[in-house]
Amino acid sequence: MSAFNDIRDYVAIPRVLSLRLSPDGSRLVSTVQSLNPDGKSFGTALWGLPIDGEPYRLTRSAKGETAAVFTATGDVLFTSARPDPTVKDAGDEVPALWLLPRAGGEARQVATRPGGIGAVRTAADVVVFTADVLDGEEAAEEEKRKARKDAGISAILHDGYPVRYWDHDLGPGRTRLFAARLGADRLEDVRDLTPDAGDALRDATFELTPDGATVVVTWRAYLPKGEWRTDIVAVDVATGERRTLLSEERHDHTHPIAISPDGTRVACSRERLTGPDVSVRSDLWIADLATGEGRGYAPGLFPADIAWAPDSSAVYIVADHQGRRPIFRVPVDGEAAVRLTQDDAAYAALNASEDGRFVYALRSAIDLAPAPARIDAVTGEITDLPAPAPRPEVPGTLTEISATADDGATIRGWLVLPEGARADAPAPFLLWIHGGPIGSWNDWQWRWQAWIMAQHGYAVLMPDPCLSTGYGQEMIDRGWGNWGPRTHADLDAIVDVALARDDIDSERIGAMGGSFGGYMANWLAGHTDRYKAIVTHASLWNLDQFAGTTDASMYWQREFGAPGSERYALLSPHHGLDKITTPMLVIHGDKDYRVPIGEALRLWWDLRRTEVESKFLYFPDENHWILKPGNAVAWYETVLAFLAQHVLGEEWKRPDSVA
Repeated sequence: MSAFNDIRDYVAIPRVLSLRLSPDGSRLVSTVQSLNPDGKSFGTALWGLPIDGEPYRLTRSAKGETAAVFTATGDVLFTSARPDPTVKDAGDEVPALWLLPRAGGEARQVATRPGGIGAVRTAADVVVFTADVLDGEEAAEEEKRKARKDAGISAILHDGYPVRYWDHDLGPGRTRLFAARLGADRLEDVRDLTPDAGDALRDATFELTPDGATVVVTWRAYLPKGEWRTDIVAVDVATGERRTLLSEERHDHTHPIAISPDGTRVACSRERLTGPDVSVRSDLWIADLATGEGRGYAPGLFPADIAWAPDSSAVYIVADHQGRRPIFRVPVDGEAAVRLTQDDAAYAALNASEDGRFVYALRSAIDLAPAPARIDAVTGEITDLPAPAPRPEVPGTLTEISATADDGATIRGWLVLPEGARADAPAPFLLWIHGGPIGSWNDWQWRWQAWIMAQHGYAVLMPDPCLSTGYGQEMIDRGWGNWGPRTHADLDAIVDVALARDDIDSERIGAMGGSFGGYMANWLAGHTDRYKAIVTHASLWNLDQFAGTTDASMYWQREFGAPGSERYALLSPHHGLDKITTPMLVIHGDKDYRVPIGEALRLWWDLRRTEVESKFLYFPDENHWILKPGNAVAWYETVLAFLAQHVLGEEWKRPDSVA
């Protein structure tokens, strides 16, 4: 029985999320997410992956474990909200720092903070971590948190922007960096490195130099009118002295960050700030750690992860490229980047072995769930390693197709075909539009899984139209400030190619998208009647409203301009309401701060004022994506029922999983 036949079986598949290589190169550690025994939530655990052996589970707790890093001696540091068995009445459970000895035995708690501990890095005997801290005297922080809770106070007074991020409110605490040393039982000499950080460390990314002497961290510089720029600063671990390393007007220097093994250089992503006529562009940037002098490398590649070669002569990066995400080797002497992996996979979580022979990474693809792999650093030969969870067999085949758009650009995509699709039994067709809009369909999807649709007989087209990464800057420039019309034309071109196949039914077709893909689903609804059904998830409907209520208004208003400007009138899908005739399924989560629920409420109300057949699948407790196991089941079952009614022409059958 296929894991894609029953959606509950699919939801129960364990998911490999991360990968870290030990200092001696003998093993990897991975965070694995799996269904909890109650079936209502997911939990995480750490697994050990010997380079030459079978995976084994390292941790077990109801609260789960994350953020694993190796110490210099091979112990594992991780964060968890699990209770400390050595402390009675420990109070509220927030993530603490734990150490799992390499030699085996039970993990022990080594550090706590009243606001919890976040990301962790270690080098030599130094440990640096982030923690959420209330303003004021540190000694009174625990009492202040308790007083707020006991008084039932949730109010937060802001004097800056933003106030929310993704699915949670910001404040009242602020992120700071703490440094400490590994002691025999607990962290010793714990010190606040950034007492004056304010909001500069929101969503910070940081790394430690190999000697543990310096922290290199992103630092948010707040600008007038709600804008900010991300710089990179270096913080002396011994003194807390801070110096700006990378700062440039109209540019962010940001994650991923990696420091060379010889401690002399820092590599990061350098992204230009956009404007109405300035599209997004990201480059690999390598700078001298002492002077900050640097330059760009690998033009045209958007680095998603970075790892240094052990001799500091090159960096390995992963970047979207032609519907894949290969590993590239980029020499620091200025030679051109060389593609190391030649397969169709998407790589992540890079780790270079100390002897320089191999790169370890998570390897996935549209038809391949993530699992660890070893890549020969010279030949690019790929060896899949034993994984904590077996990869599911997909029910169909994956085909690559391409088309020529009306302006001559090549538009390519992946076509998922169900088993049995042929000329005398053509498969009904679904267009899936990716989010972003800066992005690409190139790896395994846990949230939007095309193979579930294939199991139910659908062919699914996953195209990369304008604004997609991996096709050069021109592909992004083509759609910048022209979302709807340009993307629509690109989609039409490649949909026409797919529908010309004799194994696809050109009459039974639907379209779906989430986030920017939801924007495009709404746009298609108001500009074409070729689809029998449209599913729009976490979608933008009224651009003017969205751009002022999202959690990062400044980002979108750079492209569209101030509210009321011409682009809102030209590109907002809500202006096409009177042209919508296609049945629509609207899906949204109330905790979505990226595309606030107001977009769905407005869309739903507008549809109620028409005669268009529509339904609204509402999740009061979900964010931009639908993540809880039961809700994921309800999502797929409702989508399949809606498509069955309008694409397949079957009678509507309300899923048992929805109220």
